[in-house]
Amino acid sequence: MDFELTDEQHLVRQTARAFSDNEIVERARENDRNEHFDTDLVRKIADQGYLGAIVPREYGGAGLDYLTYSLVVEEIGRGCSAMRTVISVQTSLVCSSLLRWGTEEQKHQWLPKLCSGEWLGCFGLTEPDTGSDAANQKTRARRTESGWVINGAKMWISLGNHAKLALIFAQTDPEKGHRGLACFLVDTDQPGFQPQPIHHKMGLRGSDTAAIGLDDVEVGADAMLGEAGDGFKVAMSALDSGRYSVAAGCVGICQGCVDASVRYSKEREQFGRPIASFQLVQAMIADMVVDTEASRMLVWRAGFLKDTGKPSTTETSMAKLYATEAAVRSANTAIQVHGGSGYVDDYPVERYFRDVRVTTLYEGTSQIQKLIIGRAVTGINALVPN
Repeated sequence: MDFELTDEQHLVRQTARAFSDNEIVERARENDRNEHFDTDLVRKIADQGYLGAIVPREYGGAGLDYLTYSLVVEEIGRGCSAMRTVISVQTSLVCSSLLRWGTEEQKHQWLPKLCSGEWLGCFGLTEPDTGSDAANQKTRARRTESGWVINGAKMWISLGNHAKLALIFAQTDPEKGHRGLACFLVDTDQPGFQPQPIHHKMGLRGSDTAAIGLDDVEVGADAMLGEAGDGFKVAMSALDSGRYSVAAGCVGICQGCVDASVRYSKEREQFGRPIASFQLVQAMIADMVVDTEASRMLVWRAGFLKDTGKPSTTETSMAKLYATEAAVRSANTAIQVHGGSGYVDDYPVERYFRDVRVTTLYEGTSQIQKLIIGRAVTGINALVPN
């Protein structure tokens, strides 16, 4: 693997950094304070081509490789995790699923609208009683003469209140277990699709999160992504892509913590000198720098494997596990460097701390990532009962 970025990758990175600094950072605090999902900012992100970054140009995307995509997500994540979430859901979960599992007709129907930001999409896998046990779906799909009728409920669905397209996972044959799962492309603008906003979140307050009720939601026979029984494979492949973008976004949080802490420690004086001159402050900053670089290298390695068509599930789990936990550590340490000033939102580290906590939970908890890694090295699947 060559660690030297190409001229194009440097340009993409610089452009994303400037966009984040000029458009995202200045809005992040107020959007967080007001629990405001900034659709105007989402449109600007779409205009940059970031909502379809890894989608080929023939379907309206930017045609970036995964490594270059990580550079974009890192810079957006440094600015605001709520906006990074929009990119992760739209690109890594929704668009990547359509790209891998959709028919040509489905790709041409949906991807251009998603890549342009005309439509937002959501990924309806998690349920009120179903998190890590993703195969245990309570939502049911019943076949009809014209297609399917879906009933159930979804929980913690990012973009669920604003999405025009929902990928809904449902059980078509409970006796088959995970082999009965299917993924449906659901137009949300119809009776029976009932999203409700989730408020009072610890972090990501500038993002849109929904609980969704599905009451006799009808879809046509051509609305299935893949075949009946492919739903679990669709979900796992999407999460593999989603974990990559979460990890890249957490590299951005790590870098943001470093930048903010270096800046503050040079400005803040105690005992007649900047606190940056104190050995223990430098030690804290050094810890954050090492975590940032280690996380970035794990993300780049996973991206390299994806771009070269090699297996990358284990390496993506490693990147997601390490980068999310490193970002939690970095945010906590950054607050320590800032002292009392880090406890209020005058500085970004307070928001970093609240926003990053969920990254060790969604798209597979840290414990699930460890089981995926453990399965790869031992050959034993600890998730399957003996």
